[in-house]
Amino acid sequence: MTPPTSNASDAFSVALRLLSRCDRSEAQLREKLKQRDFSTDEITTAIERCYNYNYLDDQRYALARARALMRTGKGVGGRILRDLRQRGIDDDTAHSALDKAAEEFNLEVLFHQELSRRFPTFCYTRASAKERRRVVSYFQRRGFPLDDIFTWLK
Repeated sequence: MTPPTSNASDAFSVALRLLSRCDRSEAQLREKLKQRDFSTDEITTAIERCYNYNYLDDQRYALARARALMRTGKGVGGRILRDLRQRGIDDDTAHSALDKAAEEFNLEVLFHQELSRRFPTFCYTRASAKERRRVVSYFQRRGFPLDDIFTWLK
């Protein structure tokens, strides 16, 4: 006896379970459904239903992701754009989300919060060149502009 084939409602049920665990981009959801061997038509139908019920929204996801990265000090600027692109968010949506999130946060405040959390005893004037490079590199990897990093450290 052959197992029953999946239909679009099965793909939709799986999509709902995936979205109930955490918010995802359309590209992430599409990939997860593809990994579960649903056909392209089943995936498309399930994703359309998710959009119709407002369970899926790339703009909402991108903004929430950008805010979370900024709030936790894991990224600003280009770092957020790269993260969103890796998650399947298009450039326009990523830039829009970054702009909205940047309005809500002060980069200098985020910088100093992360500096005191990650490097509580760091003093730029007393630090060795190696230590300075390590701190500056840390903030560059998180997307802070180099000019701002030096301004805020000094």
